[in-house]
Amino acid sequence: MTKTIAFDADDTLWENERFFREAENEFCRIMMRFGKEEDLSSCLFSVETDNMPLYGYGIKAFTLSMIEAAGKIAGRMLTQDDTHAIINIGKSLLQRPVKLYEGVRETLDRLASGHKLVLATKGDLLDQRRKLEKSGIGKYFSHVEIMPAKTTADYTHLLEKLDIKPCEFTMVGNSVKSDIMPVVELGGYAVHIPAEYTWQHEVPEECFSHPKARTVNSFRELLCRDSGL
Repeated sequence: MTKTIAFDADDTLWENERFFREAENEFCRIMMRFGKEEDLSSCLFSVETDNMPLYGYGIKAFTLSMIEAAGKIAGRMLTQDDTHAIINIGKSLLQRPVKLYEGVRETLDRLASGHKLVLATKGDLLDQRRKLEKSGIGKYFSHVEIMPAKTTADYTHLLEKLDIKPCEFTMVGNSVKSDIMPVVELGGYAVHIPAEYTWQHEVPEECFSHPKARTVNSFRELLCRDSGL
């Protein structure tokens, strides 16, 4: 029986990936004199992937990767104005408003009456805390975990902190790769809420299904009996 429900934050509770898509488009616009958009995006993603073990996830890591990718693309032709414009992309991301998905607040309010709710997300510590504070839903979570990654080892560490067994834990999130697969591998339960946009890094190589994993189409559907909560 599920005692604790954990929620991913970005693109599960509030919109996020769309802003990164817009930021990447702006990066390509700044760098367009050096190549085709698809090549610029490919270079940026490659740099991001290489930097993940060092920088982790989040806006600051993304900004540093944009600057590095720009240097690789343009070399000595990269201007100070280019660099400043790229830094401003990162700053604008940090100043975006937090927009909750429809039904999030009401659903958390009802689920909190019968379960312990936890926030379990990746990203930059300060930025995620900022977004949680601006969202106004922090009161629903008895524990907040900003995770370095979402591997089975990271979830095992979280379960140890919460002092619960995997069979007492359900993870809710938009990423099959990060929110669903590692949890059911440990013996827990998971509910997938697909988002409009999915970061390329979060797309699994193959389709995934598991008897302990379910999919709902909206946050409100978590209240339906079929969600398993």
